[in-house]
Amino acid sequence: QGRHSPADLFLCSMAYLVNVLPMERSQTQPQDQVVVSGQSVTLPCVIVGYRGMVQWTKDGLALGGERDLPGWTRYSLMGDALSGEHSLLIDSAELADDAVYECQATQAALRSHRAKLTVLVPPGDPVVEGGPVVKLKAHTPHNLTCRASGAKPAAEITWYRDGEIQESAIYSKTLMEDGKREAAVSMLPLVPDDKDSGRTYTCRVLNPAAPAGRQTSVTINVQHPPSVTLSVQPQTVMEGAKVLFICSASANPEITGYRWSKGGIPISEANGDSLEVTVDHSYFTDPVSCEVSNSVGSTNVSTLVDVQFGPRLLSEPKPLVVDIGMDAAFTCSWTGNPPLTLAWTKQGSSVVLSNSNTLQLKAVTQEDAGTYTCKAIVPRIGVAERDVTLTVNGPPIITADATQHAVKNSKGKLECLVGSSPPPEKIVWTFGDVSLSAGTSGRFTVQTVTSDRGVLSSLILSETHAQDFELRYNCTAWNRFGTGTALVILKEQGGALPMLIIVGATVGGGCVLIICIITLVSLCCRNSVKGELGRSNSCCQRGGGLHSHCLVTYRDRSILDAFRRELRNLLRGSSN
Repeated sequence: QGRHSPADLFLCSMAYLVNVLPMERSQTQPQDQVVVSGQSVTLPCVIVGYRGMVQWTKDGLALGGERDLPGWTRYSLMGDALSGEHSLLIDSAELADDAVYECQATQAALRSHRAKLTVLVPPGDPVVEGGPVVKLKAHTPHNLTCRASGAKPAAEITWYRDGEIQESAIYSKTLMEDGKREAAVSMLPLVPDDKDSGRTYTCRVLNPAAPAGRQTSVTINVQHPPSVTLSVQPQTVMEGAKVLFICSASANPEITGYRWSKGGIPISEANGDSLEVTVDHSYFTDPVSCEVSNSVGSTNVSTLVDVQFGPRLLSEPKPLVVDIGMDAAFTCSWTGNPPLTLAWTKQGSSVVLSNSNTLQLKAVTQEDAGTYTCKAIVPRIGVAERDVTLTVNGPPIITADATQHAVKNSKGKLECLVGSSPPPEKIVWTFGDVSLSAGTSGRFTVQTVTSDRGVLSSLILSETHAQDFELRYNCTAWNRFGTGTALVILKEQGGALPMLIIVGATVGGGCVLIICIITLVSLCCRNSVKGELGRSNSCCQRGGGLHSHCLVTYRDRSILDAFRRELRNLLRGSSN
């Protein structure tokens, strides 16, 4: 504990006073304040009884001790320094002024409370993307977006539609690069339709720096591809008639063009809102399309014409060759308008086998072979049909007359027809001890001819003998499915036919002769009556009766007798 001089004791006392009572002399200290950007603000600082230098710090940085604060053009110290007034005036506060301030009496080591100056920045005018006229596509979801940037704090955003508040907006905010201001975004989801076109949407923003708020309005222009209606006049027509297609459309923006097509194929000569054509059956199945375009897009509408037409074949039935016992199926497809009726029949029969497109035949036999007809009937319009053949492979089927005739001692012939499928591999005639399939053996020759009906085999006899009429003749054919046989008997063709001819000629001649006699007698009677009229009358009337001798009064009786004799001879010859 050394001893100190009086001067040292004074200095110690002064230091004690300064540190222990740091601002007790100060009557006014700065407080936290909030100011709107552009406004002026004063941070008060009054230190009574202090005559030394006073300075302000901003976020710990000294602003300087001079009253006009060189280098800080908007900053200055206000008040009477002799009275201890050292308030800081900030003119037209800016965001950069947003800081923590402190008033310091440097020589007395006095410091005020720290005061936070908060500078509020109002949002700029809101910006609605796409404004002032927002073009939207009808029925396509869209977010109407409003942005408010540079505000401190972030702006609140409210949407209005024709003055009515909208609650469905999605709000978000982000801190800007300066770390103090914020950008706010509000998105209002829309699915616009035509009735929304022309409506006004308003985006209003506000924050404490702009409590009255700011707003921007936009008008919605709902655009859409053309709305198209395609009609045809008349709707129902007969094939070959004319029809008019009318393509009615409305659009926003305006229509830029029309394009017509039929069945997907463009109609190059058509480019307006109507099309006149002469229709055929294809217009019943191939639609006519009208495509209308504008800058937003295009709309394609199609229509068919109710064309009435007779049956038209779509799928022709194919001929079939099947083995006996197998199934067979024919398919035949037609189209017509009005709807048609199908009927399957077999030639030679009127029985309807099926009314569907397909004719099913189960386990076919050779009797099923033949021609089948697929007939299509369109009521009041027309009928059409297609034939198709069914060939059934099976054993040979032989057709032959059981009794065949020949004239004795003349040339004779026996025939059998093999009409099955496949064609016969061999045809043999057997009779007595003879077996002959081709060529000549003695008086017998076999000839074979192929035709549409089948294979015709003929056994030719160069001269028939009596024993030929006593034999049985077998016509036998073979193919891979088996054999077939037909038995034929040869009958002698006697004189019956010539006698019939003679009798007929005799009777005919006799009739002619009788007619001539009657004619001649009539003429003679006519001449005799003229000469003997008086005598005949008296004779015939005599005694009031009729006498036989009165009937023969002809002048030339020899002629009549000659005719009678000739007639008797003719009749006697006929009876012999």
